[in-house]
Amino acid sequence: MKVWNIRTTVILPGAVATELPNSATEADIAQGMKAFYESTAIPADSFARCVAFAMSQPDDMDVNEILFRPTKQAA
Repeated sequence: MKVWNIRTTVILPGAVATELPNSATEADIAQGMKAFYESTAIPADSFARCVAFAMSQPDDMDVNEILFRPTKQAA
């Protein structure tokens, strides 16, 4: 049996400081998203550290899933 050693990781972020709040087209939703992200979002480098962690693992290990969010964000 051929083994390919393909690794995949699903990263599920909570509120991360990105351009997402700018994509809302409804004024009231955009305002709410902006306020939420300004008060809650964590820096984008938090996401980058999760990616780096998953990628830095040895070839014989697979990180299947990472769920992370700001401690201020409700579960």
